[in-house]
Amino acid sequence: MNPLHAPLAHYAERLHRAAGDAHHVASPLGAWLLLALTGPAATGEARATLTEALGTDADDAAAAARALLAEPHPLVAAATALWERTPFEELAAWRAGLPDRTERGPLPDQATLDAWARERTGGLIERFPLAVAPDTLLILASALATRVSWADPFQVAPAAELGAGSAWAGRLQRVLRTPPWGHRCWVAATERAGDVAVHAAPARPAEDGAGLLVVSVAAAPDVPAADVLAAAQELAAAAATAPDGVEPGRRSLFDLPLGETPLWTLREEPTRTFAADGRVEHASAVLPCWSAESRHDLTPAGFGFDGAARALGALLGLAEPPFEAVQSAVARFGRYGFEAAAVTAFGVAAGLPPEGIARLAELRFGHPYAVVAVATDEAGGPWHGLPVYSAWVAEPAELPEDEVADPPEQW
Repeated sequence: MNPLHAPLAHYAERLHRAAGDAHHVASPLGAWLLLALTGPAATGEARATLTEALGTDADDAAAAARALLAEPHPLVAAATALWERTPFEELAAWRAGLPDRTERGPLPDQATLDAWARERTGGLIERFPLAVAPDTLLILASALATRVSWADPFQVAPAAELGAGSAWAGRLQRVLRTPPWGHRCWVAATERAGDVAVHAAPARPAEDGAGLLVVSVAAAPDVPAADVLAAAQELAAAAATAPDGVEPGRRSLFDLPLGETPLWTLREEPTRTFAADGRVEHASAVLPCWSAESRHDLTPAGFGFDGAARALGALLGLAEPPFEAVQSAVARFGRYGFEAAAVTAFGVAAGLPPEGIARLAELRFGHPYAVVAVATDEAGGPWHGLPVYSAWVAEPAELPEDEVADPPEQW
């Protein structure tokens, strides 16, 4: 299993528990990546806070984040960015340790940030989740996006096949049925959620064979959402890494009672088989299409961004700087494919300065004045700082009529 599974499962449970049992979608990885990138800047209490939230050593998390971003998955577009109001010299060492692919630049306006969110998520997220304020010093952001087709599309079934006990059966007309091949369905025993129904649909793989497996897990109606989500994290990771044909936690259908439950209907019928024990097992699934759009406030203590803010604030000479951390996430699950995206943004502010008095000047060149044109050369060559032209302006001229209008295109 991937060594990041445990730290990410730890963070995912925290994020989903805060969201509760309301319909939602999130990307724990998107938030975790930002925390991991700030880890090397942290010391003392801030580092302890980050380590606890990350579920692993801060430097190890940073190295893992750099590795993920250095080799993006073909089916998961990933981007990170750091924008600063000014290139803070105090952050130079930390900034240099960010992944090479992390975009860097001056703090953009809101329209530019919105455009970044759209471009990095293929239009799935329209608006950047954080608003730029006058006191915003920097923003660190991540974007993840996926748009895949199923290797084998679903069939269509009447919604009544969700079962007489399902409230959804009366609200929907049609649902999805697994095709005869390609998808995996089984009953699994789990520690957190008891016996659960599992469906795993593989996406059509990329040219290099990289893929995506979307795993759905349903438990008995009285099992808390947090426990079902935790069980799903375990089963999905195990299913994605298990050898072909291995279904993690699988229970034999012959060990379950016949009849109907909220999770399945189990029946027996005669068949012909070459199986040594004469027994055959087969499971299919019906499930609805769904879509979700969520916004998660990651500012409260426990998500780790308070430690990240203290870490960067300490480098900038700011004690307990104001900060905001937010994630926008969307997902759609349908007959032919799955798409999802998340943009996570972490902004650190300076706090507004005290009220004061401003004096504004408009300078007027209404009498003779001097002009000097000086050459510059960033490499410090012989022309650098050399006055090339100079003038004394004593006879002003009228603006030419052809310059009153908008400038020509060549300008």
